[in-house]
Amino acid sequence: MKLVSRTGRSLRLAALLLVPLLAGATVEHAGAADLKLRIGVQKYGTLVILQQRGTLEKRLQAQGITVQWTEFPAGPQLLEALNVGSLDFGTTGEAPPVFAQAAGAALVYVGVEPPAPVGEAILVPRDSTIAATGDLKGKRIALNKGSNVHYLLVQALAKAGLKPADIRSVFLPPADARAAFERGSVDAWAIWDPFLAAAQEATHARVLSDGSGLVSNHQFYLASRAFADAHPDLVQAVLAEIVDVDRWASTHQEEVAQLLSPRTGISVESLRVALARLGYGVTPLDDAVVAEQQRIADSFYELGLIPTRISVRDAVWTGPKS
Repeated sequence: MKLVSRTGRSLRLAALLLVPLLAGATVEHAGAADLKLRIGVQKYGTLVILQQRGTLEKRLQAQGITVQWTEFPAGPQLLEALNVGSLDFGTTGEAPPVFAQAAGAALVYVGVEPPAPVGEAILVPRDSTIAATGDLKGKRIALNKGSNVHYLLVQALAKAGLKPADIRSVFLPPADARAAFERGSVDAWAIWDPFLAAAQEATHARVLSDGSGLVSNHQFYLASRAFADAHPDLVQAVLAEIVDVDRWASTHQEEVAQLLSPRTGISVESLRVALARLGYGVTPLDDAVVAEQQRIADSFYELGLIPTRISVRDAVWTGPKS
C-alpha cells in the first residue's frame, strides 16, 4: 500500500510540473516529416514498456516521424552512443551521465523518475562468509563501470570505512557479471533490477546492502543537446508519452510483467518483484535532484574517477527557448 500511495503522489506531481512543459507536445515544426527519432533503451524500465505498447509510434505517425529503438547492456554504453551521434534520447541511472559529462558529452537531462533505492544492491552468494560490507575488503566485486551501482558501491564502502582501493573491482556488463558470480569468480556483485530480482530468484543470493539510506537510484531521461535544441517539441512529445505510460504501468504491474517477460527473457515472478521497486512518475529536475546529482559528481572527482569537476546544472534542459 505504501508503494501505491507514493506512486500516486509522484504521478500527481508529474502532472502538475509537466503541464507547462508538455502544453505544446504535438510535433508541429517544419522539417518534422521523415524525421527518425532514435531512442536507446536498456533491458528494462519505463522506455521498454513504452516501446512494447507502441503508443509513441502512433502519436508521431501523423507527423511522418518514425522511431528506432536500440538496446544497450547498460547506461554507459547508451550514453556513448548518444555522445557520438548515434542516438537522440535515452535513459540511465545516476552515475552514467556524470561520467559522460566529465568526458565532454553534449547531453542534457530532460526528466527524472522518483527514487527507487531498493532497486539496486550488492549481492553475495547465499553461503558466503561475507556478513557485512566491511568484509568486502580485499574481495573481488563485479560491477558495470560507470553505472548506477558504481555510486552505490562507493557509498556502501564509505559507510563501512573503506575506499574503492580497498576492494578489487571487476568491471563486467550484467550478463558476464552474473556468469562470474555464479561460478564463484567474484565474491560479490553490485547490480540493478531486473537483473537483481532475477539473480535473487535463480541463485537465492543474499543482499549485503541495497540503496536504502545510501543512494536514491534515480532514473534520468537524457537527450543530446543538439537534438533537444533542434526538436524541443519532439522531446516534449516523448515526455508526454512517458507520463502516460508511467500512469498506466503503476496500476497494471501484473500486466506489465506479462508483457515484458518474453521480451526480456526474465521470469514474470522476477519482474513482479522488480516492478514493485520501480519509481513511477517523470518530472523535471528540481533543485534537490540537481544538488544530489552534483554530490555524486563531486564524489567521483574527489575519488579520481572522473578527470575534471563538472556542473550538473549546466546540463539540465530548461525546455524550448523563447
